[in-house]
Formats: sequence, C-alpha cells, structure tokens
Amino acid sequence: MKYNSVEVSELRPDYLGFIFWEPSRRFFSGCISDIIADPKRVGIFVDAAPEDIVLKVYEHNLDAVQLHGSEKPDTCKYLGDHIGEQHSTGIEIIKAFAIDEAFDFEVLKEYEDSCDFFLFDTRGDLPGGTGRRFDWKLLNNYKLNKPYFLSGGIGPSDAAAIKTFLSRTEAEKCYAIDLNSRFEIEPGLKDLEALQTFIEEIGYLSQKD
Repeated sequence: MKYNSVEVSELRPDYLGFIFWEPSRRFFSGCISDIIADPKRVGIFVDAAPEDIVLKVYEHNLDAVQLHGSEKPDTCKYLGDHIGEQHSTGIEIIKAFAIDEAFDFEVLKEYEDSCDFFLFDTRGDLPGGTGRRFDWKLLNNYKLNKPYFLSGGIGPSDAAAIKTFLSRTEAEKCYAIDLNSRFEIEPGLKDLEALQTFIEEIGYLSQKD
C-alpha cells in the first residue's frame, strides 16, 4: 500500500486519518510516528474492542479516534474518559453516522455527552465512505449543538457546492469537511494537485493564515 501522508500534511489540513479496519483497502499497518508529527492524527475504527483502540492510541500517539461502526454511547464515553485521563493532550472522539432519508436524528441525543464531534457520511452496505454524496438538505433536521464533520462523496468538483452549503443554516454546526476517496489516485494515495486546488477554491488556506 502506498501512502503520501507527509506530502498531504504540507497542505496544512487540520486532521489526517489512518484506517485501522483490516477489511479496508486503505488499512494502515505502518507507524504514524515515523511518518508525520502534524496535523492531528486520527485513527479510524469499526467496532474494534475498546482495549485495542486504546493500544493504537498510545502506539501511534493519536489525537482523535473516529468510530464508524455500531459503537454505543458508553463505548465512546469509556474511550474519552479512559484515554483522556492518561493521554498528554487528551483525545477527541468522533462518532460517524450514515445518513439517508430514513435516518432518525433523534438517536444522536444519546451520544451528545460522550462525543466531541459527529461525522455525517452517506449510508452504504459497508462501513465507511461510499464515494456518493447524501442530500445535505437532510441536515436541516439536525437540531443539536454538537459540531460535526461533513463527509460523503465530496470530490474535486464540489468546491462551489461546499461554499454554498457553508453559507446555509444547516451548516451552522459544520466544523470540518472530510476529503477522502474521491481525492485519491489509488487507495491510500492522495492526488495532491486536486487537494491543493480544492483547498484554494474554498479559501481554506487564507482562513488559516
């Protein structure tokens, strides 16, 4: 598996994700500490045992964990409390939810006190991204104050759509934009030119300077 995480980090994203779910074509088995110090390192898990997640956090000095399975609120709270007590900088808990027209936003209330962020992705047959975009207007049904990451099939041609979305009321709690498979040359290998162009088009670099 090829990775270009160092080069991607030079574009100054806030987060960089590493997938620890073995069935994924992007499964990461290297050592993050040997690759990169900044930005924040995110470990992505799917229904992993909490003890295994804790080990990965310390092994790779993760700053956040992103949970893409059917993890319950008590699992999220355990990770936040247990790791937060011992990790030098604490840990951010990001709980992902697959969104479609039938999604009940009421279920999020159970997680509000045990997560730092939600992540909204497109519902598919398997955990993780589908490469398709869900209807962002569905986020009009999101009434909580918890900030969220927007994911789900966002690609190089979506910069204008993202700028429009961020100007709308349903984007009020949008904390971050997740860029993944549609910016890849092959699984795990990002298209740096496409990423940089997208970042410049949405004005991200100017906001960080």
